[in-house]
Amino acid sequence: MNMPDRFDEEAETQTQTTKTFEHATDEKSTTVARSGWNWSRIRPIAFWATTFVIVFELTAGSVWNLLPIEWVEVQLRHLGYPHYFAYILGVWQAGAAVAIIAPRLPLIKEWAYAGAFFLWSSAVASHLIVGDGLQTWGVPLVFGTCAIASWVLRPADRRLPETRLRRDRPANAGQNGAGSPETRPRAWAVPIGLLVVLYAVSFLTLPAAEAMTHKWAVENGWIDE
Repeated sequence: MNMPDRFDEEAETQTQTTKTFEHATDEKSTTVARSGWNWSRIRPIAFWATTFVIVFELTAGSVWNLLPIEWVEVQLRHLGYPHYFAYILGVWQAGAAVAIIAPRLPLIKEWAYAGAFFLWSSAVASHLIVGDGLQTWGVPLVFGTCAIASWVLRPADRRLPETRLRRDRPANAGQNGAGSPETRPRAWAVPIGLLVVLYAVSFLTLPAAEAMTHKWAVENGWIDE
């Protein structure tokens, strides 16, 4: 084989190698882009789904505690908490629901998420301490898990500047602020409307909820039928 033929073969081999590498790189880029696109679509859905669950539970819980209904009084007595504890929980649950669903307010949201997690994790611990089974502490465990998921998945405008991911941080983000507060009427009208609906549903379904929870209390042996 002469030298020109050898050079031609080497050049052809290099060209094929380059094409193979470029093809593999393009496939990898497409896969990454597709994965990122899927996550960018799934994340807000997961955030709002988990947020809706915890806000609904907070609103319903505040109604049940502020009245309070039989289920709340029975549970407090069973767990050894004083009667007035229901009113304290009800007020803070209402405040947490407003803080979490409202736009912006990142610092208040941090406190609201923390309070919600303490509420449900304390409920789990309380039931475990008195020897209750999964049917009693499993529900607050689910709500606590949803609170963690909602907190992790919250978008950039609901985070403190120092807790935002680098790609989500605005170039002019300050050290002590989280940006200007949201002033568009629609941004506040939607959360307020949702809270009104959730409170209306909580009140309208109260008779059915009391009948259902009365049955649970009897099944758990907390009250006599």
